[in-house]
Amino acid sequence: MHKIVQPAILYFGTPVILISTINQDGSYNLAPISSAFWLGWRCMIGISAFSKTTENIIRTRECVLNLPSEEQVASVNYLARTTGSNPVPEGKRLKGYRYEPDKFDVAGVTATTATKVKAPLVQECPVQLEAKLIAIHKLAADDVLQNGRILTMELKIVCVHTAPSILMDGCTNRIDPDKWRPLIMSFQKFYGLSNQIHYSTLAEIPENLYTTPDIEEAKMV
Repeated sequence: MHKIVQPAILYFGTPVILISTINQDGSYNLAPISSAFWLGWRCMIGISAFSKTTENIIRTRECVLNLPSEEQVASVNYLARTTGSNPVPEGKRLKGYRYEPDKFDVAGVTATTATKVKAPLVQECPVQLEAKLIAIHKLAADDVLQNGRILTMELKIVCVHTAPSILMDGCTNRIDPDKWRPLIMSFQKFYGLSNQIHYSTLAEIPENLYTTPDIEEAKMV
């Protein structure tokens, strides 16, 4: 029989993202998150209202969502408990965070130029999604103690970069899930993916039937 439990967090497993943004002085910030989902070329992220990344996205209205694979796990972990905010916000200070002005150096990764946004790409990540901010929503509107502390941001993807090694053989616009090995965070620990475990009926649907107008717009901008 199942038990009723009350875990402090409900991170059952989501992909890790390294979000790159531009600080007010023109330097770069890099931060890991793992609260995100995609529909078409739109992405929703959940993020603290008090982070440097949030501040930068609101000011510049852009960012890059860099998706690390299992191979970049050490770089992601180097960024744990670091922040670009100085002074360190109280909530993060209590969790042992420290201020780091050069996150790219800390992670040992390389910043490269994006195509449609000013925020940098992380060269080592197999997937880099340039994005524009569309809307911001406050989470927990029903709770005065939590309302406004966590935000959800709707981001529109305007350019997708992928390593050739993860493309489907013979295709120029399809990611091969047998080659792509995203880094997964589950209850604050890092995991990878195993091989496909079962045939998927949904995979019978041609991928191009999911195309949205955002893709055509991205070609024109």
